[in-house]
Amino acid sequence: MAASLGRLKKRADFLRVAAAQRKFATPGLVLQAAKNPTDGGLIRIGYTASRKVGGAVQRNRARRRLRAAVGAVMEQALSNMDYVVIARRRTPYRPYAALLTDLETALRRLGAWRLEPETKPKGRSEKDR
Repeated sequence: MAASLGRLKKRADFLRVAAAQRKFATPGLVLQAAKNPTDGGLIRIGYTASRKVGGAVQRNRARRRLRAAVGAVMEQALSNMDYVVIARRRTPYRPYAALLTDLETALRRLGAWRLEPETKPKGRSEKDR
């Protein structure tokens, strides 16, 4: 069951996630992670893009692309966590498939990737019966 996605909006939440010092940088993004202090299996995500990324148009494009990537990948992320996704200079121009790979890689390196459930039932196989 995929956890529902929420948003980080308050500066204090961004600072708390940064203070946890769990981050991984890829060419397209930087991902920070921290345990969610509230109960309830909610994944909360914050987005940021500084002026280093470019003008307002590039920053907005970077955030839109990151939101799309998060929507596609975060169903496999651990629940009850807060994440901050930071845009980098390459984010607005990086191929979308590469952004997805960057996000997945960052989640795996931070230990926040949920393992896929096993589809085959354990026990006797059909040929053993």
